[in-house]
Amino acid sequence: QVQLVESGGGLVQPGGSLRLSCAASGISFSLYAMGWYRQAPGQQRELVARITRGGSTNYADSVKGRFTISRDNAKNTMYLQMNSLKPEDTAVYYCQATFTNAYWGQGTQVTVSS
Repeated sequence: QVQLVESGGGLVQPGGSLRLSCAASGISFSLYAMGWYRQAPGQQRELVARITRGGSTNYADSVKGRFTISRDNAKNTMYLQMNSLKPEDTAVYYCQATFTNAYWGQGTQVTVSS
């Protein structure tokens, strides 16, 4: 049974930081490309950042220079370090694992507000 469990979301003031984690089980984690997506109310889900199994990364223009994606294959965990957070970063953040199939986590809420 595949499980992706996100954690680390919460309420933070503008300019603050959060670190999201996505713990995977039931898959050969190192074979999977991993990604973070987000969905704000009334909007489509969008790609935030992706990391290949080889460690190559790409980011949405809106988060470049502020967010950093990483993975620890020994811990079957992916991370998203989010700095200089803005109110427009408010969304539910989802992790995705892709290889022969695509799997999604249940999401974690990030709210940036003063």
